[in-house]
Amino acid sequence: MCHMIQCATCQSVMHARELACESCDISVAGEFGTPRLARLDAEDQELLERFVLAGGSLKALSGDLSSSYPTVRKRVDALIKRLAALRRSDEQQNDRWLRAVEKGEMSPEKAARLMRESAHG
Repeated sequence: MCHMIQCATCQSVMHARELACESCDISVAGEFGTPRLARLDAEDQELLERFVLAGGSLKALSGDLSSSYPTVRKRVDALIKRLAALRRSDEQQNDRWLRAVEKGEMSPEKAARLMRESAHG
């Protein structure tokens, strides 16, 4: 998984401004959205990965983590809350991008691309 990168100065999430292909050395610069799951911290990403690999079974996950079921349930519930907060934040950002489109400050294509990238990558 792609782990979130935080600014060493202010701890804000850093965003990619350039993408490059290692095979042909082509690069593209611009503003790229960060997928929601990549904005989780490394611990949450690891928990989510293990949960999926456990087939979505909290019982199997608790065995994999050598933790009690209630402890794992609490961790998953906290992860759900963080994902819901990221979703709400994305929806607010989408509203800001739509207002920018309405004002002519951003193209509809760019806004649509940023919305797709922030939700799914």
